[in-house]
Amino acid sequence: MHRVQYCLWSGLSWLAAIAAMAAGESSAPQLLSPSPVLHFINTSFENGSPLQWRVDADGTVQIFLLYDYERNSPNRAAGHWHFQLQGQPGSELLLVLNNFENIYNGRLGSPVSKKSICYSSSDGKRWKAVPVEFLEGNRLRLRVRFDGPALYLARLEPYGLGDLERLLDEIRRKRLVEITEIGKTVQGRPLEIVRVGNPKAAHRVLVRARAHAWEPGGSWVAQGLIRGLLSNDEVARRCLQRYCLYVVPMANKDGVGHGATRFNLLGKDLNRDWNQPADPFLAPENHALEEWLKGIAAQGKAPQLALDLHNDEDGKLHVGRPPVVNIEQYVERMRFLETLLRKHTWFREGIYLAPQGVSSGTLGSGLVERYGIDGCTLELNCNRVAGLGQYPSAQAWEEFGRGLRQVFYEYFGSR
Repeated sequence: MHRVQYCLWSGLSWLAAIAAMAAGESSAPQLLSPSPVLHFINTSFENGSPLQWRVDADGTVQIFLLYDYERNSPNRAAGHWHFQLQGQPGSELLLVLNNFENIYNGRLGSPVSKKSICYSSSDGKRWKAVPVEFLEGNRLRLRVRFDGPALYLARLEPYGLGDLERLLDEIRRKRLVEITEIGKTVQGRPLEIVRVGNPKAAHRVLVRARAHAWEPGGSWVAQGLIRGLLSNDEVARRCLQRYCLYVVPMANKDGVGHGATRFNLLGKDLNRDWNQPADPFLAPENHALEEWLKGIAAQGKAPQLALDLHNDEDGKLHVGRPPVVNIEQYVERMRFLETLLRKHTWFREGIYLAPQGVSSGTLGSGLVERYGIDGCTLELNCNRVAGLGQYPSAQAWEEFGRGLRQVFYEYFGSR
């Protein structure tokens, strides 16, 4: 059967070659000249995107992001880009970003839209938003200019492993700070929990950031929150008299380091399957957090509130409704939390209630169902800061983190 198919294919190819020669076309391969503008695309640095690329005959650079995949699932994700263009100073370049045909919950979906934006930087430190055009087929097109020999492009202002290390070094020796390694990632990177405040405080809040590697907003918010509580101003002193903060600043360190989008390196979504015990081999990041939760709960010091920070294109407070008693009282507390977010931060997008009686498997829903902790997911809009009328920035997200101090203060004051 294979031999018949091969002969048929060979015959068709031979006929196609004859037709091409008859039409005056050369059967020799076409040689493409190097681009006079683009010299190289560099992704060798930490958090650089895995990608492939080519230069079309008209000079357009086609960039193809590589998907990461969920294990035992059709799901795949590519929504992160962070790379350095090296080229001719003073010249312009037209780029098209491809491969946004994601599969989410078994269905095709795109992580980009007409609302999407991009950021550029000449030094990888100071970033500005640049316009992009959404094309048919879920592609993005943008034109950039080389003011110097190199230009960085990223979906959002990056927050990498080095940024986290600088933060930890900054706060490590401060009073009321304890940094505890609770486990390791798939590749053996340490997973930290940062405690700010007195562990004997009446109330405790847990904040997790960066379960999905492409979503740096949560890391910036966590940094702003930590720095705000350590500022020793009147607000910080008042807050730390009422509650103690625990922060997981970067849950998916391997993904951040490799420039991945969503899953850990063994294909596990760290914001799923929280309705059951975590697999210590496939999801060591979740297993470490779960063991820490068990330990602190055994001491009668479990967090009463937990916030899982993410990025998406809508930016809502996501509230699960798993099948537990008194779920409506929990929902009312989450509505109150939304009110406080509007009062003390620039949050404006509203609340999303999951279907009644469904275990979504997110961290927030799992904490409600298995631990009795008021858990929820806060999606930070990756395209627009509605309350400020501007594009997202590291500065705006750190400001949001400072505002969370007062949110938690009033939330616990009502209990």
